[in-house]
Amino acid sequence: MKTMPRYKNLLAIITLMLLTSLATQAAVKPKLDRVEPPNWWVGMKDPHLQLMVHGQNISDTKVKIDYPGVRVEGVTSVENPNYLFIDLMLADTVKAGSFDILFTQKGKTIQKYTYQLETRKKGSAQRKGFSDSDVIYLIMPDRFANGNPSNDSMDGMLEKADRSDPNGRHGGDIQGVIDHLGYIANQGYTQIWLNPVLENNQPKYSYHGYSTTDFYKVDPRMGTNKEYSELSAKAKAKGIGLIMDMVFNHIGSSHWWMKDMPMKDWLNGYPNFELCNFQKTVAQDPHVSKEDYNQMYDGWFVPSMPDLNQKNPYVANYLIENSIWWIEYAGLSGIRMDTYSFPDMHMMARWTCRIMKEYPNFNIVGEEWDTSPAIVSYWQRGKKNPNGYKSCLPSLMDFPIQDALTKSLTGNSWMPLYGTLAMDFLYPDPDNLVVFADNHDTERFFSSIGKDLGKFKLGMAYILTTRGIPQIYYGTEILSTGGANGEGDGFKRKDFPGGWAGDKVNAFTGQGLTAQQKTAQEFIKKLLNWRKSNDIVEHGKLMHFIPHDNIYVYFRYNDKGTIMVILNKNTEGKLLSTARFAEIMKGFTSGHDVVSGENITDLSTITVPAMSPMIIELKK
Repeated sequence: MKTMPRYKNLLAIITLMLLTSLATQAAVKPKLDRVEPPNWWVGMKDPHLQLMVHGQNISDTKVKIDYPGVRVEGVTSVENPNYLFIDLMLADTVKAGSFDILFTQKGKTIQKYTYQLETRKKGSAQRKGFSDSDVIYLIMPDRFANGNPSNDSMDGMLEKADRSDPNGRHGGDIQGVIDHLGYIANQGYTQIWLNPVLENNQPKYSYHGYSTTDFYKVDPRMGTNKEYSELSAKAKAKGIGLIMDMVFNHIGSSHWWMKDMPMKDWLNGYPNFELCNFQKTVAQDPHVSKEDYNQMYDGWFVPSMPDLNQKNPYVANYLIENSIWWIEYAGLSGIRMDTYSFPDMHMMARWTCRIMKEYPNFNIVGEEWDTSPAIVSYWQRGKKNPNGYKSCLPSLMDFPIQDALTKSLTGNSWMPLYGTLAMDFLYPDPDNLVVFADNHDTERFFSSIGKDLGKFKLGMAYILTTRGIPQIYYGTEILSTGGANGEGDGFKRKDFPGGWAGDKVNAFTGQGLTAQQKTAQEFIKKLLNWRKSNDIVEHGKLMHFIPHDNIYVYFRYNDKGTIMVILNKNTEGKLLSTARFAEIMKGFTSGHDVVSGENITDLSTITVPAMSPMIIELKK
């Protein structure tokens, strides 16, 4: 029987399709792209390690590891065949060294990754985090100093440098910070907090670093992972710790995940997202609706910042291990967590407890941008909340004090500041709050107080003598301005003068600074270096008195001594009677004013200069 022509044609088509399919399958042979974390350390308190493996059709393989002390507990394939999650158990006896992770098909190895288990540096687990002994210098790297002009614009990076654009990249980098560690140390700072340095390969507005596109890679325009580690080591040699700014709530829209999502629920609301309602009180509100609660935690900041779903356990593990990796790799002394109250609160509690278990003396400060101590205190370790929520977060940014300080300096009374400090009973550990006058998101402090040098000194004296951990924003010490009257973020983050070749003003050397700027810089330097060796102001208790006649008086004290701080906001000098401070001043007969350098021989009345602080070391 002859085959009909049409059936011949159909058979040919089917044969061609089959051959094409086989060829396609052969063309998409499993291929390894990345393994994260890229390496790990032996001797961790938690022996579990979850590896995220990415590569074309990698889930079509089996995983084999043969290394003493390393056991594969599970290999999970997810809906995207380009991912595998490998759960490892590291025995207490496991030794540092390298081993091969083999990816096989039908018993044949088709891909291999050599994994390294490192030895932890001596004392890593017991490292001391930043504390009230420190003063933190906050630096936006892109705007501080350009140490390596050759990396200003890089091949493969979407945004190029344009120093004329307030919202563009200006070229500052890690090398620029390294180059000026001497200035930072001489000024008296003991910690550096850099705004995020991880890759932000976004089309525009990427200089600030809060749109991560790779969690394990420093942005090439900032430098390299190696340079970041070198910064930490060189800073440590000068007595300065390094605090890393981390972002868990969101990623950049150009993150490599966006091209190949691991799972449908890796992000919240993807692709049909809603914007966040920014109502942070839903965490505490006993009457909150599920609708409002979910929109707060699952909503996106903006379309260019996809919102991570920390309820997904693989997302959570990835972020937790990434934090530990950077602590070990870069020798960090702390973490500042961006938008702390926006990610899933239960995952954040798990993260803080895991970090603090691994590093009991470490410190983490969370950003809860709210002016109410009731809201901020909710997140701190040891807080007994009505809804039972507990976290292990040691520190928070003290936005209530920052807001109250500005109101007190620009208003008619010290009472906003006095009243806010009186709310310290809400915090389990107020001494571990980070106090500041401004940061990268706020109007510059000097602008906010009407560019008044006297008010500037009052504010800085308060920040450096009140309870807590002081933080100074780069440029504040030279009276930088910006951010007033609706100016954008770029004006709050101006270049530090002297950080670029050809700058006419150089704040590192003092060249070109005005007399006022030099006065402010020397004032900060004097107080910082005095504070470094003063246990009383670092760790002492605080007693304050209700402000009278625009004068606010408080004391720092311990069994080693007592310091009296007087903040006079009057435009004329005042004669201050000290009779009402007898309960703490009894027995003291003289004093030394740190600010003026003058000795005071009679403490019964003190002449306080106009619009000035006095910091008096009391003597018997």
